[in-house]
Amino acid sequence: MIMFVFNLLLAIVWVAVTGSASFLNLVFGFALSALALATVRGSYGALYLGRIGRILMLLLLFLRELAKSAWAVAVTVMSPKMDVKPGIFAFPLTVDRDFEITLLANLITLTPGTLSVDVSDDRKTLYVHALDCSDPEAVKRSITEGFERRIMEAFR
Repeated sequence: MIMFVFNLLLAIVWVAVTGSASFLNLVFGFALSALALATVRGSYGALYLGRIGRILMLLLLFLRELAKSAWAVAVTVMSPKMDVKPGIFAFPLTVDRDFEITLLANLITLTPGTLSVDVSDDRKTLYVHALDCSDPEAVKRSITEGFERRIMEAFR
């Protein structure tokens, strides 16, 4: 977290030095600062850049899943015969920290066709409502291999 704040401060300094306060210049300054920190800090900087890459991969996965599920929901809603089997299933959690559970629940909720309903008191089960719950094991597998795996890679 400290490296991120330091990186952001260096990017703001970059914007001030160049005299161009545009979003694109700030992003360029952020990337340049990350590269400088990786060079100066050695292996710790490389870990920082790796984490940024893993977070970006999580973001790209979310955008891909968002597009796929939005298309599937649109096709389902527009079809003359809506053949859906909505239901709620229990998803066993591998992530255990509050931040990771919250992030996973929000990513699931933001994806069309699914909604996080509740987390068990022992924080080991997430209850998810799915628009099409005809194969809950496939949905569980998709969440485990997608969002949950990427969250664990990015934040551990």
